[in-house]
Amino acid sequence: MIAWIGLGANLGDRQSTLQAAFEALDALPNSHLSARSRVWSSPPFLADGPDYLNAVARLHTDLAPHTLLAALQHIEARFGRERPYPNAPRTLDLDLLMQDDLSLNTATLILPHPRMHLRAFVLRPLAEIDPDLSIPGVGPVRQCLLDVADQSCSPAD
Repeated sequence: MIAWIGLGANLGDRQSTLQAAFEALDALPNSHLSARSRVWSSPPFLADGPDYLNAVARLHTDLAPHTLLAALQHIEARFGRERPYPNAPRTLDLDLLMQDDLSLNTATLILPHPRMHLRAFVLRPLAEIDPDLSIPGVGPVRQCLLDVADQSCSPAD
């Protein structure tokens, strides 16, 4: 299976955290990091705090969606992720954006991520590694990018 993971950080040494998170994703059991975007910078979306650094990773994995989600949350915890309130600043955020073309809606996981198509900080790095990708139930990433063209998000390099 192929999974796309959104990475974000706006607290601490953001660049080092994202690099270490890519390595942690690649080290997951029965998984291999097959692509990673550049790092992008964006202001917090519907939140306060410092600017975010964001990226997207493509992961080939045998992990089932809920198992993968638990592994992502474990990685976040290793990096000190706390959840004091919705959209709080964070040391690391790992979002399971999509897994193959699965559509899933459970109490703990919705696939594809229900707001990914509304956020430039997800779409721009995603389009960088998979420009022809289509989001199930939404449409092509390229088309979604047109709808978020006014959102601030630029390469951090």
